[in-house]
Amino acid sequence: MTLQQEIVGNAMQMAVVSLQPGQTVYCEAGKFLFKTANVTMETRLSGPSGGGGQPQAGAGGAGGASGASGAGGGMGGMLRQAMGTAMQVGQRALAGESLAFQYFTSTGGEGTVGFAGVLPGEMRALELDGTRAWFAEKDAFVAAESTVEFGIAFQGGRTGRSGGEGFVLEKFTGRGTVIIAGAGNFIDLNPADFGGRVDVDTGCVVAFEEGIQYGVQRVGGLNRQGVMNAVFGGEGLSIATLEGNGRVILQSLTIESLANALRKAQGGDKQGPTGGLFSTNAG
Repeated sequence: MTLQQEIVGNAMQMAVVSLQPGQTVYCEAGKFLFKTANVTMETRLSGPSGGGGQPQAGAGGAGGASGASGAGGGMGGMLRQAMGTAMQVGQRALAGESLAFQYFTSTGGEGTVGFAGVLPGEMRALELDGTRAWFAEKDAFVAAESTVEFGIAFQGGRTGRSGGEGFVLEKFTGRGTVIIAGAGNFIDLNPADFGGRVDVDTGCVVAFEEGIQYGVQRVGGLNRQGVMNAVFGGEGLSIATLEGNGRVILQSLTIESLANALRKAQGGDKQGPTGGLFSTNAG
């Protein structure tokens, strides 16, 4: 069942989702805006891939099938489910993600739910057909159908640890609609149209399709120009690389640049005249 949704607004967009009877959508805690009275809400630690992703209230036949499976598994099945949920929660905690999901199911007719991101910017609905996964920056996830599985991926190699946004990524698999959000305006591109590779600020990457090779590398070498790039260029020591043939979504505003602008407006600018390595994130 296709998720009916409409993205509305300009500077701070939101997604208005229409649910058919029995249809379920889930979101990361903190992304919910409003719902109609006939939509039930349940908060759970497990994602759809961890068993129990569907709320029991209003799940109908799906809930009954899940319960039968759990009963058949006995204590061993319950233990495996608990361990699976614990692993999911542990992964999300390690990645700095929300520990819980909120599930919304329409009962007694069509229902409506509203979601939004946490920063001024755009939203995008991605349609997964089961053949390709999508990867997104940390905190980009807003909401998805219960048929879409949410996971954590670690990419970028050892340099990704210092690359910030690039090392920990959200991964979406399965079939259905997933809604993501970013800061500022979006631009869609394919590295194959630019010689096979594009280099971007690590904070500008919103999402990309499976098949795109993501990496984080140093800006220049240990020479005069490399030092100039790192110290005065405002990019620090790392830059993201995207290679291959597939869709890439970039954002025009980074969280770091927004934070620096707010600190400067409040008279607490710690960046100094050069940025780069001289920049500090202290409040």
